[in-house]
Order: sequence, then C-alpha cells, then structure tokens
Amino acid sequence: MTKASAFQTSNRITAPLHYSSFRRIWLASLLSNLGILIQGVGAAWAMTEMTSSADKVALVQTALLLPIMLVAMPAGAIADMHDRRIVMLVALSIALCGATALTAIDWLGFTTPNLLLVFCFVVGTGMALMGPAWQSSVSEQVPAESLPAAIALNGISYNIARSFGPAVGGLIVATAGAVLAFAVNAFLYLPLTAALFLWKRVPKRSRLPRERLSRAIVSGVRYIANSPSIKVVIARSMITGVVGSGIQALMPLVARDLLQGGAQTYGIMLGAFGAGAVIGALNIGELRARISSEAAVRACTISMSGAIATVALSHEPILTVAALVLAGAVWTIIWTLFNIGMQLSAPRWVAGRSLAAWQASFSGGLAIGSWGWGRLTNGLGVEIALLISAALMLLLPLLGRWLPMPSITERGEEAEMLADPKVRLPLTCRSGPLVVELEYRVAPQNARAFHSVMQDVQLYRQRNGAYGWSIARDIADPELWTERYHCPTWLDYLRQRNRWTQLERALENKAMAFHIGPEPVRVRRMLERPFGSVRWKEEVPNCAANEL
Repeated sequence: MTKASAFQTSNRITAPLHYSSFRRIWLASLLSNLGILIQGVGAAWAMTEMTSSADKVALVQTALLLPIMLVAMPAGAIADMHDRRIVMLVALSIALCGATALTAIDWLGFTTPNLLLVFCFVVGTGMALMGPAWQSSVSEQVPAESLPAAIALNGISYNIARSFGPAVGGLIVATAGAVLAFAVNAFLYLPLTAALFLWKRVPKRSRLPRERLSRAIVSGVRYIANSPSIKVVIARSMITGVVGSGIQALMPLVARDLLQGGAQTYGIMLGAFGAGAVIGALNIGELRARISSEAAVRACTISMSGAIATVALSHEPILTVAALVLAGAVWTIIWTLFNIGMQLSAPRWVAGRSLAAWQASFSGGLAIGSWGWGRLTNGLGVEIALLISAALMLLLPLLGRWLPMPSITERGEEAEMLADPKVRLPLTCRSGPLVVELEYRVAPQNARAFHSVMQDVQLYRQRNGAYGWSIARDIADPELWTERYHCPTWLDYLRQRNRWTQLERALENKAMAFHIGPEPVRVRRMLERPFGSVRWKEEVPNCAANEL
C-alpha cells in the first residue's frame, strides 16, 4: 500500500470503528446523545407551556451550556491529572442524578420554571465535567492518523441523535408529556456507563509526581496563553457561538410563532437541523482534502447566514426545514474544524485543559448568545432577531483577516523523555526558583535569523512552564548570546524539560544549529535562593536526601 493510499484509508470516516473500545463507546454515546436531546425537547417545551417569556425559553439552553463555561478548566485539569475513564464515570453519575431528580419532580407535579432551570444546570454540570475527559480520551482509543476521522465521528454521533432525537422527543412530549422525556434520558445514560466499565484503558504512567489541581489549572492557562493557534481557535469559537446561537435558542419560538406549530413541529425542525449536521460531518474529510480550514469556515459562515435569513422570512414548513438542513450541515462543519484545529494544536499532557478552554469558549458563546437573542426577541420579535443574527454571521469571514485558522495537519507527538540533569547540590522537589542560562555563539551574519527563531523558542518554553524569559547579546563579544529563563521549582523544571513535543524539540535543534565553535552550547542551572539549600546547623535533617 502506498503512503498516499494509507493516508486515505486512515482518514476514511469509518476507520476508527475498527477499534473495539472506540466502537463501543461511540455507539453508547449515540444513545446518550439521543437521551440528552429528548430531554432538551421536553425541557424547552415544558418551559414554553409554563411561561410566554422568550428569555425564559432561551435560558433552558443557557442552563445546559453555562456549566461548561464555569467548570471547564477544572474539568480539563482533572481529565489530565486522573484516569479519564474514572472521571467520565463520575461525571455520568452527576448527570444521571440530575436527570432522575428532574423526572421525579415533574412526575410529582412540582416543576416550576426555576426548578427546571436548576436541574438542567445539574445535568449540564455532569456533561461539562465529562466533556474534556471524553474528547481527550479519543486519542487513546485510536491511532494518531485516525484522530481527525474519530473527531468527525463523535460529531456524527451527536448529529445522528439530533436527526431523530428531537422528533422522537416531540412525539414523546406530545403523547406522554415531558416527564417521559426526562425518564428516557436518565435510562439512556446506562449503556455509556457500561461501555466505560468495559474499556480497558492503559494509563501512561509518569515518573514525576502529579500536579496539584490549582497548579494544573495555571499550567493549562499558561500553555494556552502562549499558543497562538489555540488562542485563534478559542476566539473564533466564542464569537461564532455568540452570533450563531440564535437559530437554535429561538427554534421553539420559530415553531410556535412563525409556523404556528406545536411540539411535533419543533421536533421535526430539530431533526432537520440534525440530519443536515450528519450530512456535513460525513463530508468533512473530503472538504479538508480540497480546501484549507480557513476557506471552509468562511464558506460555511456565509451559507449559515443565508440559512438563518431563510428561516426568519419563511412561513412555509418545507422551506424552513430545507434551510435548517443546510444550517445543520455548515454549523457542524464549522465546529468540527474548530475541534480538529484544537486537538491537533495541543499535546497529550495538556489536551484535556486545552479542549476544556475551547468548550468553555464556544459554550460560553452559545450561552451568552442564547440569553442575548432571547432578550432581543422580547423587544423586536423572532423574525427581526434572526435577521440580525444572519447579518452578523455574514460579517464573520472578516475575522479570518486578523485571526486565520491554524494550518496544522497532524498532532505534535511528545518527544522522548530526557534524563534528569546531573547535580551535586542536594535538591528537593520544592527547591527553587531555578534560573537556567544557555550561552550560544552565533555568527554575526546569522544574528537576525537566530533572533527570529528564538522568539518561537520563547513561546514553547513559556507554555511548558518557564517564566521571565529573555535573550541578550554581549556588547563586548557580539557572537555571544545568552538565553535566560526561570522555573518556579526544581520539579517544575523537570516537567518543563519533558513536556516538549517532537516539533518543539526540532525547533530547539534549529536554534542549536546556529551555534558555532568547538564547545557545545553552555547550560547553567542555578538556584535563585541558595540559602534554601544550605543546612545552617549540623543537626538540621537533610530533607533532600529522602525526597529525590
């Protein structure tokens, strides 16, 4: 098999289903997604029956999505620190408790708008905790070359459920009420729980101690802040979420006010959106092969604008359904491209936190946008609100001029772990801050090129744990350059050395290649507070001897 044909086979949309663990979890997640969407229809329609306020109806989606924004970074840190399988099981238990409680209060007739929002928030919290662990565990279930196809399949799982779930939910609500919709959701969490129990995950052990939660969150934030590609995806996701959330948040009102329909009409509309989403997800591989991510996102946002405008102006169910099929297709392509860009930009050690930040950005955008479009609808009506959303969506491609999508085709795999530096001073994990200096000798004619490479070196050192980075040139010896940075502790320095990806290792080798002279690059590692390493009295115990 040639390299090209092997690439095409690994990127075929069905390739990840050949792996049993992924296949079981994917099928179970399909049922879980079906239950979530059935509950969503029940909750949205129950709110519509309890109140005529548009912002209350839109707050149902906000209650389900807001937890993702609030707990995303702790959830991502937990996913990176602990066994992702256990994290997902705990998260499912929280969501199951919320769904069961919602079923009970509705069956007993105690449901109020505020109680409905509270329990939707609890279910959303469980799913928010699960999201980063689930997304980052995909790379542990399939090989690296099948990762984009696996990401697209996860999107297809949700959208297959969205094709049938809303229609089934509308039928359930119309015939048996919202209480059965809530009960079905609780029941459909069980297959995913069983699939996770059957997954024999082999965790990758680290020889370094686990980070504390607070430090892990800081590490994640620092990595994102120093990763231009991740920041672009996060910014684009949040803005797109705010602008494009109106079509989904206001869909119950479209069914009721523009089409004069009921719960079944609402379910059919959501089903049309989901059917389009499946079509879009099935074609994501072909689209990525033909055009760049930036071009695809621009084309999809323009198409989305036209679809939203059609929904706003149409009073014919057939035309509205056709527009929603198009909207679902391009909406899914946009989010799948954002997801792929994020997963390919983040190494394994910080994947959960990076994905959590991405989920927080788009879920926060959807939650804020849903509330905002609901408030706007109260004053201007559904039709005008959707037309404004379509106009803003038409302007989104302009973001590509300042925030172009990253052109990353494969994930940066982690480099081999380095041996610990040899030291003569007794150190503990908490010894520090540590100051690291590297001395390079660079030919004067290569000074500008070397300085440019070192700007990229600065970013990867800082995102992996360093701070206070600087590069200086000796005014008496122009060939001599000194790179200097800090790490909070000795343990942080060891982590920073072993978080490099192969691309970052290649970048450092590129910087080292500028070095001239018979001696290698000189490296100094120094304690900034040397008194902390001195035993002032003979009887003071030597803690370092027992710690490292």
